[in-house]
Formats: sequence, structure tokens, C-alpha cells
Amino acid sequence: MDPDNQGPEEYGHDGDGPAPRPRPPRESLAPDFGQHAPALARTVQLVSGDFLLTVNPVDGSEIEACPPTERPARPVKLTATERGEAERAARPPVPPGPPQPALPLLARQDERESLVRLLARGRSTRLTGAPGSGRTRLLDLVAEDCSDLAPDGVVRLNGFGRTSGDLLYDLFHAVYSAPLHRPNRDELLTYVREIGAVVVLDDLEFGGAALDELLEATPECAFLLGATPDVPAPSADAGVEEVLLGGLERAAGLDLLEHAVGRTLTEDESNWAGDLWFESEGLPLRFVQAGALLRQRDRLRAGTSAVDEFGVFEDAPPADTVEACDLGDDVPLPALGEAAAPAPLLASRLSASARATLRFAVALGGEVPHQAHLPALVGDTHADAALGELAACGLVSPVGSRYRLAAGVPAQLEAAGYADEAEARAHSAAQHYSWWAGHPSVTPERVCAEADAVLAALAVLGPATRPPAEGEECAAVHLARTAAPAFAAGLHWSAWERALRSGAEATRLAGDVAEEAYFHHELGILALCGGQLDRARAELEASIGLRGALADKRGAVAGRRALALVADRSGTPIGLGPTAGEEVPDARDEESASPPGGVPAAFPTLQQPPSPALVTHRSPPAPARGARGGLKGLARRNLVAAGAGALLVAVLGTVVTLGATSDNEQNPPSDQVGVNPSASQGVNDGSLGADQPVSDSNGDTVPATSRPTDPGPDGTPGTSDDPTPTDSPSGSRDPSGSASPSKSPSSSKPPSTSKPPTTSKPPATSRPPTSRPPTSRPPTSEPPTSEPPTSEPPTSEPPTTSPSTSDSASGPVPSAPTSTSASAPQSTTGSPSSPETVI
Repeated sequence: MDPDNQGPEEYGHDGDGPAPRPRPPRESLAPDFGQHAPALARTVQLVSGDFLLTVNPVDGSEIEACPPTERPARPVKLTATERGEAERAARPPVPPGPPQPALPLLARQDERESLVRLLARGRSTRLTGAPGSGRTRLLDLVAEDCSDLAPDGVVRLNGFGRTSGDLLYDLFHAVYSAPLHRPNRDELLTYVREIGAVVVLDDLEFGGAALDELLEATPECAFLLGATPDVPAPSADAGVEEVLLGGLERAAGLDLLEHAVGRTLTEDESNWAGDLWFESEGLPLRFVQAGALLRQRDRLRAGTSAVDEFGVFEDAPPADTVEACDLGDDVPLPALGEAAAPAPLLASRLSASARATLRFAVALGGEVPHQAHLPALVGDTHADAALGELAACGLVSPVGSRYRLAAGVPAQLEAAGYADEAEARAHSAAQHYSWWAGHPSVTPERVCAEADAVLAALAVLGPATRPPAEGEECAAVHLARTAAPAFAAGLHWSAWERALRSGAEATRLAGDVAEEAYFHHELGILALCGGQLDRARAELEASIGLRGALADKRGAVAGRRALALVADRSGTPIGLGPTAGEEVPDARDEESASPPGGVPAAFPTLQQPPSPALVTHRSPPAPARGARGGLKGLARRNLVAAGAGALLVAVLGTVVTLGATSDNEQNPPSDQVGVNPSASQGVNDGSLGADQPVSDSNGDTVPATSRPTDPGPDGTPGTSDDPTPTDSPSGSRDPSGSASPSKSPSSSKPPSTSKPPTTSKPPATSRPPTSRPPTSRPPTSEPPTSEPPTSEPPTSEPPTTSPSTSDSASGPVPSAPTSTSASAPQSTTGSPSSPETVI
């Protein structure tokens, strides 16, 4: 695909869109605008469990709770045609070049029939054989025999480098059609329980409890497992049948060698093959490689060099032609040692491209790059044919959908010097894969198919990373940064995790703080999707701290959003504190960090009361000693902050109340209310809630009741007809300390300049109000309620359980002044009948 053309050619829609606008000559544009614009970042949105994950390669992935409208439908199973396509995709590609003759499976008929019988009865079986014993070839034939045994057919999986959890997801995606959907653990177990298939699993690397978990999760599947003898055996309760695969007999070995050579063996060759059988214990791979050695010897004896003169596609001369030639004894048979370790001798007779491919494979830990990448790596346009050479010689073997060096070949090539300059070749492979994985035309699925080679390059370059020179970039960091988002979008999350960890280690060694923050962020997202909340919190806090130090606002915002989701899932407020990149003075202890958003909802909401109004605060009961009151580790600093906020609200309420009761305006409401306000005020009668005065027989005004008022100066109770004016120093006072005017409403005009005496205000030395309830009433969590209205006028006397108060010299000083005029509207709607910590 042309990088300049962003159209989707590979899907056949290149002609659907509008025609591209003709590009003007570059010389006619300004130099700054003549450059190619950078490719847009490929963002992929997928559903993982209850989360909606947006893979963002620039600032880091974003995660949120999945909206109901974005939830995918229940996945459906693939049809028979789709299963056939998936099965073909799971096989390794056919090497280019002329087709090689398929070797027959000799002396394996008994094992083949036994495996088919066990699978037909629904019994899981493990086929154990040494590397090179022909285990993979036998599994392929048994899978063909069992294609119609199960309703979901045969599913081929590869266990190389895979865990039981990875294999469960591989099985799910091999049977169900669920694009961009990765179910959580519970959903996954529900779906795989409904799968009924014969699962052929080769290169298994675990046993015991992990294998039991895999088998218990898929009760309707029959597994055909292929493993080497060094893999742990299944548990005794697993119910897995064991079938051992040994070496070939001598006669079968000689027969296989003749099929590999394509002619009848001579007497010397038969004796040589007998010694090889004894040394190799009859492993079929050794006879395949020995057949390649004899074919090369025949070419040399015939005086033809197919590789050097006619290319790698030249066929071997027919057997009768070879016999007719005067061969002589110029090329002897290989020594027994060379036949036992034939890789160096075989490689020396291959093409230069094939030898270069072997060097790359050794540098990548045995992983052979895909044949489409060989021309770019080797530097030869026809290097893709090298894979056919290697497969014909038995130097590579299929592993899943790719090829690896055959058993024993990596060690033999390393001893022959093929591991020299391995780091330089791994560096070249990393640069190539970085460019390729970041190209817009490469899909995430193709990157996931090449995951093993990419991870092998990271494994080589990661520990050897050094701070790059100025103007250079670290190859390991760049490769991990490019491939990790593709692994995430392709749902190959085990490769995603390995790439992120390799990248984080490489950035630490290279000193790249910005990229290190990215990898920590992605690891936190991955842990959050997996339900590992503690690990997710640690990774995200580390990422936010690094991005805060770099002033990366967009990245920090993405990290804070993910961290808030972690807090929501765990139910524990998470304090960012210094990890957000802001220096907090005197905050050196994790315990003193404040949660984001202030005091959590466990505390009652403290709001500023309407003015004027009475503010009453009832403290919650103290938690038991050693308990946290359900706050899950709330810091002591939060408690102090809550108390300070309550005290601030109390002081504000006191100021509001004092301002409302002051006589700063003409006709204050306090001069219009009598001593005894009534709860039975009329509507729009202008009485402000007080009883209307009545006149006696002499025409004097008397209050509506004869209840005695506050004691006078001489200590005797007075009445409302006391001629003493309210603004005199000896005027009567109510228990709350506010002036109680008793002037008749018939007066012409209240004196505008009259002010309450100085004794009507609380002394300057009075203590500030506190929120602690009186000791006579235990604290309760119920809000204060008002007493039902009665016909008797309410008084401001304290409850009977508390001592009576007065403004005499011997009485206690009230905690705060109370004005009946300021609370007239709430006489029937919620003001407490008995003050509890009145502020």
C-alpha cells in the first residue's frame, strides 16, 4: 500500500470515495508546507468486561465505564465455513518455491488409532514425545480424523509461551465471532462452557493445577495435548490419558531416509544410517536432516550447484541420472558427529539469503521472521525463498502459525558462530518492526501474528539499553512504544503486557521520563481491566507523578480519570497529593494526604444557613476506639479539616445572627415584638407573630397573659404593666439576653435613637460557640425537631433537664444571644424548642 494514499486498498474500497484532489508541485509551496503531514494516530475502541477502552497511542489509553448503548451483543458461534477459514489461518504459511514432497508417517498407526478412539469417547489425552519425534505431524493427522466428532469441529491452538488464561481467550475467539470484545473472567467462563469441540493443543508448557483449571472451564471439550517429557504431568484427578511417543525402529528409520533422499540407499549409506539410528535413538527429525545431507552430497557429486548457478528453485537431478554419472569418491559421507549435529554443515551449503535468515533467527531466540519480512531484513528481494530452503532441510519446524528453528538447531548454530553480532541484528530487526508496526496499512491482527519475533527483539535489546546520544532514539523504546498499542487493539494482551514491561525497563535505562510515564499509565490500565486494583493504583500514581513533573497536562488528565475509576471500583478515596506533580508543603506522610474532592460523603454536608436563621449543629457519635467509622482508612487530616469547616460555619452563623439582631436601621423588628411571641399569629395582621395587647377597665394596656416576666432590679418578678421603659438600664430581659420591648403600640413613634444597653450584648470575653452538645442531653444522630405548636406562647427557657438561665449576676452566661424577632418565621417549621448548642 502506498503510504501517500490513505485509502483502504486491502479491503477493495479504493474506488468508493471521492477522487483525491490533485497535489500541486512541491516547489510551488512554502518549504514548511511541502513536507508530508504525520500520519494520524490509530485509535481503536473496544469493550473489556464492564469498561470501554480507547487505545490511544499518543497520550495513553483512556478507560471509562461502558455505557449501556456501547455494550456488544451476545457473541454468536462461527459457521462451518468461518471455522474452516479460521483453521487455515491457524496453520503456518506454505513456504515459497516448488512444493516439497510430504513424508509419510511411518510406524505410528497404533498411536493414531488409539488417540482417535479416546477422543471419540470424549476423553482428553496427552501425547508426550521428545522434540523431533514427529509429535506435531501425528497431531495433524489425528485432527483430520476427528473433524466430524464434535458440533464445533476441531480447534487448533498453540501453547508455546501461553498460560491457561491466554488459551481460554484463544479458544473463545476461535469459536465465537466477537470483534473488539474481550469479556471479563466470569463472562469468559460462561461462553467457553458452551463450546463442544475437539481442541488440538500442541507445545503445551504447563500441567498440574493450571491444566486442571483449563479442563474444568471447558467440560464439553475433548483435548488432544502435545507436550515434551519435561512438562509437568497432569494431576491424578484430571482424568487425562497418557500416550507416549517413542523413536522409530531401524527399518522404519531407513525407510524414512529413503523417502527423504528420493532413491534407494547404497550399502555404505545404509550402514551410515544404522549408526545414525543408534546415536539419535530413532528420532524422525534426524533422518529428515540426514536425507537433506545426502541430497546435498548428490548435487556435489553430480557436479551441479543448484543454489549458486540456477537459484534455489532448481530441482535435484533424477536418481537414474545421478547413478549414471561417474560420481567417484570425491565427496565422502558426513562423519557421524556431523550427522548427529548437522545444522552447521547443512547451512554452509545453502544460499546466502538462507544463511542470513538463520543469523536473524539465532539473534531472535529461535524465532524465524515471517517470509514477507525477509527481503527487508536480509536486503535481498528474493530472500523470501530462503524459508523454503530451511524447511526442506529440516532446520525449521512449524509452531502454530509461524516457524521456529528446529530442536537442537539454535545451539548447533551458536557453536558455529552464527550468534556473532546478534545484538546488531536484533537492532536491525527492531528498527524494521518499528516502522512496519506503525504503518497505517498494517492492521493490529498482522502485528499480533508477528508478536513473538517482536517480543524476542525486545528481550534482546531491553537489558542492553543505554542512554542514546543527542538526536538519536532508543530502538527498544521505539519498538515497544509502537507495537504495544497494536497488541492491545488486536486483543493479544499477554503480548501487550510483555511489551509494556520491556518498554518500561528500557525507558528506565535510557532515562526517558516521558515514555516511562506512558508505559506506567498503560500498565495501570491493563491492571484495571484485569481487576488488579492495587497494582493499577500504584502504576497510575507513578505515571501521574512523572507527567506532573513534565507538565504533561493531557497525559495527567487521562491518568487522573483512570485513577478516579480505580477509586470508584475499590470504594476507597485515593489522595493524589505530591504524585500529581504538585509540591505540597508539610505533606511528607501518606496519612496526611487529602482525598480528591475534599471531605467524603461520610460526613454530613455543612452548608451556610439562610440569613437570618438559627444554626444548630449536632456532632455525630464518636466511633469506637480503633475503628475508622466506615471510612476505610480516612486520614486524620481529613477529620481536622472537617472540624475546621464546621467551626468556620459556626462563626459565620454567629456573625449573621448578631447582624440580624443589631439595631442599625430604623424601625427594627425587635421593637415591634412583645415579650411573649405567639405561635398563633394571624395572616397579614402586622403583629409579627406577637399577641395583640388589650386594655383593662382603666384604659391601661396590659399583655394578653398575666405570666410574670423577668425579675426586676430588686429581684421580684415584674409584669407587663411595669412603667419602666425597655431602653432603661434596669429594663427586663428574656433568658436569651436580648432586649424585650414592652412599649405600647399606641405610642406615637418609637424612639429611633434608642439602643439596647451595653449589657444586652454578650461580653467580649465570652467563649466562642462550640458544636459540642450539652452534657445533660446525650448526642444523637437524629436531626433536631420542633415541638408541636400549643396555645401557650413559647418561651426561650431551656429544657427542664438543664438548669434555668437568667441574665442576673448569679446565672451562667448563655452561649450565644437568641433573638425571637430573627426567628419568627420558623416558630412552627423546624426551629428546636429547646436550644442545643445555639450558635
